[in-house]
Amino acid sequence: MKALNVGYNNTVSLDKIVAVINADSKPARRLKERAEREARLIDATSGRKTRSCLITSSNHLVLSALNTQTISQRINE
Repeated sequence: MKALNVGYNNTVSLDKIVAVINADSKPARRLKERAEREARLIDATSGRKTRSCLITSSNHLVLSALNTQTISQRINE
């Protein structure tokens, strides 16, 4: 199992990531609200501004304070 650092010593299994999206979009905000209602939201921002959302194969939504470009670079390493 390979882990991806999503910021501030928080990691997500690389095999479980389905998509990385920008948190500023309207659809991302709706996904966040729905995941929060359904207890599927994981906040890995450590109190900072949410910049990206990672959608996992288990249908969880992981919030990260890193930009989508930074996460994409880390995935491709």
